[in-house]
Amino acid sequence: MIDPMKVMLVNPRGFCAGVNMAVDVVEQLLDLFPDETICVYHEIVHNRHVVDRFRSRGVIFVESIAEVPDGSIVVFSAHGVSPAIRQEAARRNLTTVDATCPLVTKVHAEAIRYARKGYQILLIGHASHQEVVGTRGEAPDVIQVVESPADIPTLEIRDPNRLAYLTQTTLSLDDAATIIAALKKAFPNIKEPPSADICYATTNRQNAVRALAPECDLVLVVGSRNSSNSVRLTEISENVGTTARLIDDRSEIDPSWFEGVRTVLVTAGASAPEDLVRDLIMYLVERHGATVEQHDIQREAVEFGLPGTLKEVMRNRGVDPGSRSIRVDVGGDTERWLGERGIPVQVVDLTVSAGR
Repeated sequence: MIDPMKVMLVNPRGFCAGVNMAVDVVEQLLDLFPDETICVYHEIVHNRHVVDRFRSRGVIFVESIAEVPDGSIVVFSAHGVSPAIRQEAARRNLTTVDATCPLVTKVHAEAIRYARKGYQILLIGHASHQEVVGTRGEAPDVIQVVESPADIPTLEIRDPNRLAYLTQTTLSLDDAATIIAALKKAFPNIKEPPSADICYATTNRQNAVRALAPECDLVLVVGSRNSSNSVRLTEISENVGTTARLIDDRSEIDPSWFEGVRTVLVTAGASAPEDLVRDLIMYLVERHGATVEQHDIQREAVEFGLPGTLKEVMRNRGVDPGSRSIRVDVGGDTERWLGERGIPVQVVDLTVSAGR
C-alpha cells in the first residue's frame, strides 16, 4: 500500500509585517472614507489577488501621479517611491498616505545619509523593481545598481575609498552574499550598511525553505510572478535540489507535477494571502489524501503601527487615530481552520524566537 502524500506546511510564510500594514492601510481608507476616490501608486503589494480584490472595491491603481483624479487620496505602495513622486503629488495638492514598509524606508534613509557624506552608492538589486527604482530616486547621481558580479567591471567609480553598498530588501540571501563578496574583493574599503538591509521576513522565509526543502520531493510557493521574494523562494528550493513551482493559486496546478511525489512543502511569499494557502492545502487533501504537518521554524514578533500620514488624514477628517490600529493577520489560525474541517494537523515545533 502506498503511503498518502504528506504536506509540510512551513512557518513562517505569507504576509510579513510590512505587507500587512500596507494592505490594512487601504482597508482602513475604504472603511473610513467609502465615498472618496482612493488611488494606489503602483500595486500596493506584488500579489494579483490582493490587487484584484481591492480593484473590485473601487480602488484605482496607477503608474503615474498624472493618472490620479483631482481631490483623490493616493497611497504610496509598500515598495516605496522616489522624492520626485512625492513632489509631484504635493504640487497637485493630493492627499497622500505613505504605506512604504519601514524596512524599505530604512534603506532610503541610508542612501540619503551616504549621499550627503559624499559617497557613491552601489545598490544591489533588480533595476526594474519598484523598491530599487524608489531607492535610487533618493540620490540618482551617485547610485548605481548592481544586479550581478558581472556588472562590477562596468561601474564608474570616482574614489574606491568613498564607496558604500546597500541592498534591496527582498533579495536572495545567497545571491546577495555572492555579489557582496565580489564587491568587497573589487573594492576592499567599501562600506556596508549598519545592519542588514534584506528584511527579517525575507530572511526567515528563505531559511525555512532552505532547511525543509531537502526533505521534500516538491515545493509549492504561493505568490505572484512579479513578487521578488516569492520568486526567490523557488530559487532557494532549486538551489538545494528540490523542484519548486510558483503559483498564484490552486487553479494553476498541473496534476503531472505530483507523479512520484510523496512529500510536498507548501509556503507562501510575503505578499500572498493565507486563504490561498488554505485552498491549496484543501486541494492536496481532497485530490491526494494528503496528511498535513505544520513545521514551525521561527516565530515572528514584528508589527508595524498606523503610518503617520494615515493618522494625519484621519485627524483632518475628524477621525480619532487612537481609535484605530493595524489589524494584524498573522495567518496562524490555519491549523484551527483545517481542524474545523476535520483535517488534523500535526505541529512540529522547531522554533526560535525571531523579531528582526
